[in-house]
Amino acid sequence: MTTPSIPANDEHPLDTRGGSFGAWVVFTVLTFVLGGLLYPAVTTFLAGAVFPAQANGSLITTGGKVVGSALVGQAFSGDRYFIGRPSAAGNGYDPTAASGSNLAGSNPALRERVQADSATIARREGVSPAQIPADLVTASGSGLDPHVSPAGAAVQVARVARARGLSAAQVQAAVASATESAGLIGQDRVNVLKLNLALDAAN
Repeated sequence: MTTPSIPANDEHPLDTRGGSFGAWVVFTVLTFVLGGLLYPAVTTFLAGAVFPAQANGSLITTGGKVVGSALVGQAFSGDRYFIGRPSAAGNGYDPTAASGSNLAGSNPALRERVQADSATIARREGVSPAQIPADLVTASGSGLDPHVSPAGAAVQVARVARARGLSAAQVQAAVASATESAGLIGQDRVNVLKLNLALDAAN
């Protein structure tokens, strides 16, 4: 039985480490260029070309001026306007502070806030607290949700109609026009900013 001889340079025939540093440098550079530069550039270009509105933040303009985004809620006040969901973001609907409240349903602080908000909304809308839809007193996971449920909008119709001197049917028609269908998955929703802008344009 013979013993395999070891090469004179003490390198094992299967040792691939020698001379591979340059290959790893090339691989690293190619990965960076393809994955870090080329891929983002191509996808950004395609997104802007195919979906220009969405790629630029789904901005909403009126009179040539940007008034908000269809993806981010806004704070409205006054009886003429529909009110959206409460925001859990640090400064109102600040997109740089997007967050949920992270409070469990069993948390006493959350229950107290929901009860207080329900009472406030009930007085504002002239209904009982039991009639207040849950989405009007709870923030979304992002804290920036621009929508309310159709039920959340319906409970506000009478107030907005009185403030604008419109019939409830006219305001309800505006709500229907601003309602976005979720199709087979999810629930229908009403974009509050679009709804308020449509009402301002008509009245």
